[in-house]
Amino acid sequence: MNVLDTLIWLINFPAAHGYAMVFIAGFSILGLFAMSAAGATPGVSLRRIREREGLLGSESASRGRVGGATRRIVFRTLAILMLANLMIGILSLTGVPVTRAYIYEHGQPTTGTRDGDWVTFTTADGTEYTIESNFFTPSVYPDRDVYLPSGEPVVVRYLPGHPQAFVIDSSQGPR
Repeated sequence: MNVLDTLIWLINFPAAHGYAMVFIAGFSILGLFAMSAAGATPGVSLRRIREREGLLGSESASRGRVGGATRRIVFRTLAILMLANLMIGILSLTGVPVTRAYIYEHGQPTTGTRDGDWVTFTTADGTEYTIESNFFTPSVYPDRDVYLPSGEPVVVRYLPGHPQAFVIDSSQGPR
């Protein structure tokens, strides 16, 4: 399995679900950055009072600081990942082929059918997949706006190690 294929497969999820990802990431970022603030650790104000009054041992104080720092790092990392997902979702909604061009070039072709927003195709090993091709971020390349009638056969290109990452080849469809 190719490492780049795996990375494209991971990036393809927010790209294929751009509309939902914009809302999920947009609201998640607010909470994650709030949780990563220095004063967001539970009990931090009580700990400060205990330190000031000398009621807290030095070992407990350092443990609280380490836990708070670890929590801030984790939540900031998650916030940055959600920010990346937000950017991928926005790019995909505006028509930028974030992952579709790579899948088109390196994907294995097969035939499939469309039924509304769903695409059904069978891989080389005989496994049948039925996966959504979202209305707002359709998995169609190179012409994203081509009309593909439902029920008609289409050419699907998928990554062999990750068939969930696929595109409908619009260059071989109906004109």
